[in-house]
Amino acid sequence: MTAFPRRIAIVTDAWKPQVNGVVRTLEETITRLIARGHVVETVTPDQFTSVPMPFYREIRLALVPARTVARKLAAFAPDIVHIATEGPIGWAARNWCLKHAVPFTSAFHTRFPDYVAVRTGLSAERFWPLMQRFHAPGRAVLAATPSLRRELVGRGIGPVVPWSRGIDAGLFHPNVDADPLIADLPGPVMLYVGRVAPEKGLDEFLRIDRPGNKVIVGDGPALAALKARYPKAHFVGRLTGRALASAYAAADCFVFPSRSDTFGLVMVEALACGVPVAGFPVQGPIDIVGPVGRGGMNELLHPIGAVDENLGHAIDRALMCRREDCARYGAEFSWDAATDQFVAALASALETGTSIAA
Repeated sequence: MTAFPRRIAIVTDAWKPQVNGVVRTLEETITRLIARGHVVETVTPDQFTSVPMPFYREIRLALVPARTVARKLAAFAPDIVHIATEGPIGWAARNWCLKHAVPFTSAFHTRFPDYVAVRTGLSAERFWPLMQRFHAPGRAVLAATPSLRRELVGRGIGPVVPWSRGIDAGLFHPNVDADPLIADLPGPVMLYVGRVAPEKGLDEFLRIDRPGNKVIVGDGPALAALKARYPKAHFVGRLTGRALASAYAAADCFVFPSRSDTFGLVMVEALACGVPVAGFPVQGPIDIVGPVGRGGMNELLHPIGAVDENLGHAIDRALMCRREDCARYGAEFSWDAATDQFVAALASALETGTSIAA
């Protein structure tokens, strides 16, 4: 394999101040690439005039970004470009790479066809051809989980290579002090962390009739409606850093009700803090928790959570898991290991020399 390039352009429509798994993954990866001696240039929405994305106002969509993207990439002269998102900046970078025969990889972070389907009522299948077209010319498509990689291959998107996720082990661990306000609630405490939006399945969680208390950490367009609909739930707003870790530590069970996420970094953070996870048997939970709660490959001796089409049953089983087993499994997810995968994917993409076609 040829020497790995040192000039990497990373292009994304998702960036700070957004708080989500895509932004977190890119921040952690960029930090480690630079520490390893690579030269990294980012092309991000804050460098453009932008407008809020319909249905998802936290994401800013760049207006007419093609000329600026072309100028930035040409000035940087990357060995390879990694395109993280399928938004306007991502499309502009894709087109520049094709025009100048610069190799690029892409990533499949977000199931946009499912997100749009939830908001519009249209079938998600109507939007998949656009995803196929976007990713087709790239040298590789990076995806986090085995089930997502299988689906992408089945849809003719690829070649697909693994790019997992990690945790900040100094922040998320079993010895974190629990948030006293959450820990003092009558248990069991069932916690959700993430965007408060229709596609996250929060209604399915909040309507479950179980003893204890439900705590929602996060913000989003569905917040006011859910507060009104579920007055007994505790909505504490967005938390980050040590405050977020303390919220995890105070919970008895972490509930992940989304059916549309591709990974769910919050599940791994919760596990690292010793909190078992309950979810549906879909991409994300099925890859992390596993079909029988013993990891995605059924490799664990003891369960660290549960998945079930009846989310209440999954919660009941998750509550029986041991915190030490959860923490041990969560600690296995490493950003350094994930960056190793990213580096290997880009190096292999350059080595293949696959022809680029629109």
